Amino acid sequence: MTTKASNGAKRGKLGVGVLAIAAAAGLTTSAHAQGGEGTTTNFDPYANLPASLSLTGVVRDFRDRSAAGGHPDFQRQPSGGFGHYVGMVADELNEQGNPVFASTGRRVSSNWRDSMGRNIMPPRAHFPSIQGDTQGSLGSQSGALTSAENFDQWFRDVPGVNASQQLPLTLVREAGTNRYVFNDRTDSAFSSLGGFFPINGQMYGNYGSYNKNFHFTFELDTEFVYQAGSGQVFTFTGDDDVWVFIDGKCVIDIGGVHSAVSQTVDLDRLAWLEDGQMYSLKFFFAERHTTQSNFRIETTIGLRTVRPPTTTALHD
Repeated sequence: MTTKASNGAKRGKLGVGVLAIAAAAGLTTSAHAQGGEGTTTNFDPYANLPASLSLTGVVRDFRDRSAAGGHPDFQRQPSGGFGHYVGMVADELNEQGNPVFASTGRRVSSNWRDSMGRNIMPPRAHFPSIQGDTQGSLGSQSGALTSAENFDQWFRDVPGVNASQQLPLTLVREAGTNRYVFNDRTDSAFSSLGGFFPINGQMYGNYGSYNKNFHFTFELDTEFVYQAGSGQVFTFTGDDDVWVFIDGKCVIDIGGVHSAVSQTVDLDRLAWLEDGQMYSLKFFFAERHTTQSNFRIETTIGLRTVRPPTTTALHD
């Protein structure tokens, strides 16, 4: 485990500058404007927000496990069966800012939910149950990963094992709201592909007769300003594995090989966050198996990419 400082997650107090960033992100607005002769007219309370958020991450391609040089975790059915697994990664990122193998996982039998009926991850020390939560349950099945050594290759460049390149995503603001959405079903670059397939025909190429590339990981390194009580939430819906870390701590846990699963984190339940401070949000995704790839982000957080990621741009 590492401290928050070693994760590079929390930056210092930003004072007036942070408030300016928050205002620029449209985090404080009024609902009405004065019209002529003292009348009140309705208008878009979020009109000052940008129409979209542009984020850039890193996608890494892998060969399936049956290919020469293939990775054992890709195109593999978990020994406990297909499904949603939790507990595969440690609660905190390592010093390099990557997830750490914790176990081969436990399969979810029924989801934990918050008071609004949204799926949430099982309680952790930093993510305790609160009033209104509904308890889920775990089965005895495990085996969603092969080993710590193999998992350690997912989110870093390893010559001969993976190849990487940059991948931009655009989250579009829904009209009249402060919700930003990326949806592979409606995004102009992905809607014709039948799912989230960002590297079809690239790097190690497509899988078998499917004519699609099903074996890759993707990560985003972003930051945001926390505004207490403003309703900042982040929801992911898709498959396969997804982990989200805020301030270096796991807040969304959707491991395993499965069909689309949804999970939400409401930032106001993260008791250690301080109003007006800047924090990291790191997102890790893996597409590991045929026959689907679904990817949808919905958030009210004004995210921005921390720095342009580096990639190998080379592969064997």
